[in-house]
Amino acid sequence: MNVFVLTGAGISAESGLGVFRGPGAALWKRYDPMQLATPEAFARDPALVHDFYNARRNNLIAASPNAAHVALARLEAGLAQRGDDLTLVTQNIDDLHERAGSTGVIHMHGELLKARCASCGAVHDCRDDLSTSSPCDCAGALRPHVVWFGEAPLYMDEIYAALEAADLFVAIGTSGAVYPAAGFVREARAKGVRCCELNLEPSENAAEFDDRRYGPASEIVPSWVEEMLGS
Repeated sequence: MNVFVLTGAGISAESGLGVFRGPGAALWKRYDPMQLATPEAFARDPALVHDFYNARRNNLIAASPNAAHVALARLEAGLAQRGDDLTLVTQNIDDLHERAGSTGVIHMHGELLKARCASCGAVHDCRDDLSTSSPCDCAGALRPHVVWFGEAPLYMDEIYAALEAADLFVAIGTSGAVYPAAGFVREARAKGVRCCELNLEPSENAAEFDDRRYGPASEIVPSWVEEMLGS
């Protein structure tokens, strides 16, 4: 059995990280995304963009995985023991899945704890603040290794290959508003794959799912994982 899990901002909300869309005090409601999360914004005011992502990076370093992250790591291990596979794709730029024990996480929107050279494209681990004077080895400027508005998501070939092989598609904490990820459920359904949504409230594409469960991720994800491993 091949299980494909897509996670969004909702799974990390209970760890104290900002939710971009949905209920609660959404991070983007306090900022104009076009001032902070586009290549043009970085070219226009790199110091402002660095300040924003430095604050997010420090917030992430202080955060911890919650029960939902831990449950997915347990699911990966449990499926592997019986010869099944889990593909974990996240729209999140945090590393809470990895810290919970998940391996091979596919970060389609990049990683906050990495920086990328705007000149040569080299990717570096980065836990410190970035500034306009932070250089790459090639002397190029470093930028956050995240996918900004107008940029293509990462690893799409690997993601679509895993989606093609999936026997079960599960979306956790996603808004159903951000493409191409919001279209994954429709592609899975077109192949006859059962689809499950685990979310705080119905997403924009909730009607596409066969099974829908709502509540805090730290409660409903562990419960679902226990069902999966007991089946």
